[in-house]
Amino acid sequence: MEPSKDEALSLFKKYNQSESLYKHAIAVEAVMDYFARKFGEDSEKWSIIGLVHDLDYEQYPDQHCTMTRKILEEHQWPEDYIRAIVSHGWGICSDTRPEHIMEKVLYATDELTGLVTTSVLVRPDKNLHELKVKSVMKKWKDKKFAAGVDRNIILKGAEMLEMDLRDLIEETIEAMKKVAPLLGLDGSSS
Repeated sequence: MEPSKDEALSLFKKYNQSESLYKHAIAVEAVMDYFARKFGEDSEKWSIIGLVHDLDYEQYPDQHCTMTRKILEEHQWPEDYIRAIVSHGWGICSDTRPEHIMEKVLYATDELTGLVTTSVLVRPDKNLHELKVKSVMKKWKDKKFAAGVDRNIILKGAEMLEMDLRDLIEETIEAMKKVAPLLGLDGSSS
């Protein structure tokens, strides 16, 4: 049985109370939806996977991906959903290599949404709609900026997708614009 978006959100909220993790989940969900449409894939499925990809992170950071698999199996989620989610931790906390296009997009954009978000938050206007790839690339080069963002993962993901880094950043920014108000990145709070 495939989970609905409402079921996915309910499950996410059961394990996560952090506002920042919720916003990250919304950002990744929007990016997954965008790329699913771009590639002619199932946008509902991709969105759900993006939404719950960090399901276990708040309560089980040292068992990230491992506990997600356990929780989702207990809720009888389909294996392809579970595998996709677990693959985003490849090389960090999971041995599951991203293979399907959906898995590669999640792997490539998870960290990237954090870099994009941080790049907007330091802007005076705090408006994602005004953010340019050039600005993100400038921040990219400053290793102290958003130091927690693993740039190597983003590069590996772009390579897996056979996308230029600039194009991946541009499409990620575009995808996140849809949820900018929910993320507090629409300039209304500056």
